[in-house]
Amino acid sequence: MKAKYRVVIIGGGVVGASIAYHLTKLGWTDVAIVERSVLTAGSSWHAAGGIHTLNADPNISALQAYTIDLLPEIEKESGINIGLHLTGGILMARDPDRWDSLRSTYRIMQSMGIDDSQLVTPDEIKAMCPLINTSDLLGGMTSEREGYVDPSGVVHAYARAAKNRGADIIEHNRVISLKQLPSLEWQVETEKGVILAEHVVNAGGLWAKQLGRMVGVELPVTPMEHHYLVTEAIPEIAELPKEMPTVVDLDGFSYMRQEQQGMLLGIYEINHKHWQMDGAPWDYGMELIQEDTDRISDELALAFHRYPVLENAGIRRWVNGAFTFSPDGNPLVGPIRGMRNYWVACGVMAGFLQGGGVGKSLAEWMVHGEAEADIFGMDIARYGKFAENREYIRQTTGQFYSRRFIMTYPNEQLPAGRQLKVPGAYEGMSAAGAVWGANWGLEMPMYFAPKDFAEKPSLRRSNAFDIIGAEARKVRDSAGLLDITGYSRYEVTGEGAEAWLDKIFASRLPKPGRARLAPMLGEDGRLKGDLTVMNWGDGSWWIMGSYYLREWHMRWFGDHMAEGVSLRDISDQVTGFGLSGPKSREILQKLTHQDVGALPLLGCTAMDVGLISARVARMSITGELGYEINCSALEHATLRRILLEAGAEFGMTEFGFASGNALRLEKSFGIWSREFTQGYTAGQTGLDRFIDWNKSGFIGEAAARAEKDGKLSKQVLVTLEVEARDADASGYEPIWQGDKRVGYVTSGGYGHTIGKSLAIAMIDRSCAEVGTVLSTHIVGEECRVTVIPTSPYDPEGKAMRG
Repeated sequence: MKAKYRVVIIGGGVVGASIAYHLTKLGWTDVAIVERSVLTAGSSWHAAGGIHTLNADPNISALQAYTIDLLPEIEKESGINIGLHLTGGILMARDPDRWDSLRSTYRIMQSMGIDDSQLVTPDEIKAMCPLINTSDLLGGMTSEREGYVDPSGVVHAYARAAKNRGADIIEHNRVISLKQLPSLEWQVETEKGVILAEHVVNAGGLWAKQLGRMVGVELPVTPMEHHYLVTEAIPEIAELPKEMPTVVDLDGFSYMRQEQQGMLLGIYEINHKHWQMDGAPWDYGMELIQEDTDRISDELALAFHRYPVLENAGIRRWVNGAFTFSPDGNPLVGPIRGMRNYWVACGVMAGFLQGGGVGKSLAEWMVHGEAEADIFGMDIARYGKFAENREYIRQTTGQFYSRRFIMTYPNEQLPAGRQLKVPGAYEGMSAAGAVWGANWGLEMPMYFAPKDFAEKPSLRRSNAFDIIGAEARKVRDSAGLLDITGYSRYEVTGEGAEAWLDKIFASRLPKPGRARLAPMLGEDGRLKGDLTVMNWGDGSWWIMGSYYLREWHMRWFGDHMAEGVSLRDISDQVTGFGLSGPKSREILQKLTHQDVGALPLLGCTAMDVGLISARVARMSITGELGYEINCSALEHATLRRILLEAGAEFGMTEFGFASGNALRLEKSFGIWSREFTQGYTAGQTGLDRFIDWNKSGFIGEAAARAEKDGKLSKQVLVTLEVEARDADASGYEPIWQGDKRVGYVTSGGYGHTIGKSLAIAMIDRSCAEVGTVLSTHIVGEECRVTVIPTSPYDPEGKAMRG
């Protein structure tokens, strides 16, 4: 053990070992893994070791595919047998909606370039694995790149490959404390002495919680119990001509694979159980938890139905071990805001499946400043302080675990961790029929429904379709009121504010009393935000964006802060309503002595609205004449009341974000995480039209100019008219020209004003000409699509201009 390293990785499981390997592969060889016991101690040693490509986030699916492709390379490079069995795999469905979901997933996998999957019939499943009872199945999806590995072999292979490239492996050496010195180096106190490190990585697995607390970070992660069993030899398995594929019975909450001449069966039980929520004891290592068969009896019964050979099989071994889970089940990866060179890589409950992708992405982030892939789905910054609460963690991790194999519908709202943060007018909107969705712990109205209405979860147009349509049409015809508590707001002041904003944003800054749409770029030219900048004319500026990106954007702002700048996140102190529609000006004028008509498009000003001293900007997500009226959180209910009173004579309606989505699609307005992501550039998305090419010095300038002056991006965003039946595109459906995949849907829905199903898609430029006829698959069914001009509603923008 040396006294100083460039990187100290705390934790010798599959994640820590993968990070070390990828760092050394990128040239950072002065790396040490510090492990409190031995490599694999914790969760890695007892993992079932299954590998497959499917994940709810397609970007993470792609990283899982990377991991699977990497494993043979690691085996070869290290010289250690990892026990890789690429048996192929089957996902099975007996519920009609589940079967529709698999058909959709099959197409989404194609969008992500994962082409080794096929849909199969029950008879084909039976032929692949005769031990399965297929009598009640509707079908399944197969994948060639599925199977399992020897967990211990994989960890040691990563570690040896890293060691061969220069890394040190230090076992039996627990980290006692972490302290950042004035030099910004980390003082890592261990049982064997003090190590100085430029970077520290928390890959502590079951102990990640305690390692976080050493530096004052409460990570939203907790261990949970997980059962699997291994049978004795089963004669029917011994007689098979080849090894069985891995099988996931989604409707039975179980997964299965062959283990020698027996069977390994794992359960994701509904009746979940947390274990050591504050983290595992330091002396816990190669132990297991006593099995609790009563708690998983219902799921076992389903498994015995699916695999009748289990009736006569003896059980050789029970494993009830602890794995760590985050609230949404995805890893927690990346730097912690305000803490230089402290990185986390924990909550990786599928370590042998995701470990390669996590290691690759974090190593790229550390070495190059950005990961190659868009990994927001596992970025620690997707959570904020609200997620550190123990009860929130208990509810949400339990919900995820119990629903691991339960299908979640696109329109389904889950109950865990709900009503945590509510807007000031929550009670009034609830009484008016608001149906709520959750956004970063905040309740947001999706639409307003009659009393006792209950939306039915569906993959197709739900029973809320007509309600949402009526809201949208009312906004177009008269006026609508939208709660905009769910927007982020950052206040920027100080003598250096303007210069800092000019560097952060690629656009021209707005003049006093004006607002401007402003793309924010990374150094590599990829997007970091599609934000709005407001210049209030009194020395203060606002940045407005998506509420759920608050931690992510504050980390970015903090990493690029300058002298003479004061930045405050005021999102929970300032709230408001969006007033949209052709009657919105008349409604607002009733409440103020000021001349509302004098406020130009993208103008912003202080305005008295009734008793409220508001900040008002003329803009709207709907494509109509509209205003965003901002007030303090304590005034939210009052603002709603006076706006509703003023709008009553015009028949104004309240509307929610489901209706807002329909309205913005009719205008071809993109949104973050769909049309705009950190995986895209400004040129790909059309946001380059907002870049001020006459200025210099903004972040990402060199890359943006190279894109502008070089060849055009291969793909571009277009608007599509979809010949849909009873379902609309939602995202990641593939776009086809004949049998050639030429792109994928970024978002979709129904345009209630124009009466057409719409989608926005990223497709090859060669297919982007208006009038081009293509096709897609929605809920597994082929649909014709046609490229149409952008903004199918009011293409000249007359409504917005009023």
